[in-house]
Amino acid sequence: MITLAAAFGYVNHRWLGLPHTIGVVMIALLASIVVIVIDMLAPELGYREAVRGVLDGIDFHDTLMKGVLSFLLFAGALHVDLGELAGRKWAIGALATFGVLISTFLVGYGLYFACGFIGLDIPLIWCLVFGSLISPTDPVAVLGILKTIHINPELEAKIAGESLFNDGVGVVVFSIFVALAIGTGDAETIGTGEVIELFAWEALGGAALGLAAGFVAYRAMKSIDEYNLEVLITLALVMMAYAIAFAIHVSGPIAVVVAGLLIGNHGTRFAMSDETRDHVQKFWSLLDEILNSGLFLLIGFEVVALTIDAPTAIIMGLAVPLVIGARFISVAAPLSILGLRHSFTKGAIPVLTWGGLRGGISVALALSLPDIAEKEPILAITYGVVIFSIIVQGLSVKAVIGATVKP
Repeated sequence: MITLAAAFGYVNHRWLGLPHTIGVVMIALLASIVVIVIDMLAPELGYREAVRGVLDGIDFHDTLMKGVLSFLLFAGALHVDLGELAGRKWAIGALATFGVLISTFLVGYGLYFACGFIGLDIPLIWCLVFGSLISPTDPVAVLGILKTIHINPELEAKIAGESLFNDGVGVVVFSIFVALAIGTGDAETIGTGEVIELFAWEALGGAALGLAAGFVAYRAMKSIDEYNLEVLITLALVMMAYAIAFAIHVSGPIAVVVAGLLIGNHGTRFAMSDETRDHVQKFWSLLDEILNSGLFLLIGFEVVALTIDAPTAIIMGLAVPLVIGARFISVAAPLSILGLRHSFTKGAIPVLTWGGLRGGISVALALSLPDIAEKEPILAITYGVVIFSIIVQGLSVKAVIGATVKP
């Protein structure tokens, strides 16, 4: 996979000139389509089954959610300005919580009625599960695109901060809805008190763990000046915090984001020499690029594993505007109701809407669903939204920023 990522990255850089992650996804997607066409013309060659066999050997959910994601989130959080983030904490907090919940219910109910209209049988609770996995923006995709465009630093901090935190919140909401779906199969039996308690434990517990683990690493790094060892400490911090989070059932993504913000701001200022700071930043930048390349390559290849019939294809097409519309409402409503619009640059709502990319996290969550009849259509719909988001929205977000954000 790394060899293919390097080859596709070279082709993109040499001839296509697209943002790296988008280029890798597009080339992998084209390669997947070629495999599917060859399989249709000459099924005896077994190309598609061979590729599916390779993909089956890679547990996408575990690879991302229990491994790669922790490093990508920490790498992203290292470069976020905590001062900019703290200055807009209420707006970012509203988007990461109320925004995700509003979008979850809008998408869930919208999908349920759309499925009923075309005769695709997906129960309401599983539509809400889809809403929960597609509503949080993917920080990996968002931060990858932000690297390729020039944007107001203030707005960049808001977009990055929201994507980092709503990811952790979204995973918690997804876990709750899946538990309800498996346990009851009925959305009407949701216990509000139980949901709030579980949400608080996951989210606040993850933040507390990240703060504690980050502080331990910070104190250790401050007491020495040896850049190789300090890089190793940051690596251990991510692994330790994520492993403990899984063991005590709090949010691992939120834990590593908080730890990354602490080390990337307070740690780089007071616990690192210039040489150490340079090595830490370059190490995490390189690791981020390598893991991103492999992740987006896998996203492009996952189309080979999909089973799409006519009703599912129709819903895939309808889901794209549904998700974008829900995103717009979930961004505009909390900021307007809570009077927080003034804390965002003029024209920021369209940018937050169109720049709220979906990526590997949504695909991984869909793949983690139990083997039920609804899994295949949910996975296909998720994939359709993600591919549109990465390619179409990712390539056009620069134009949207130029057209809407005023100096």
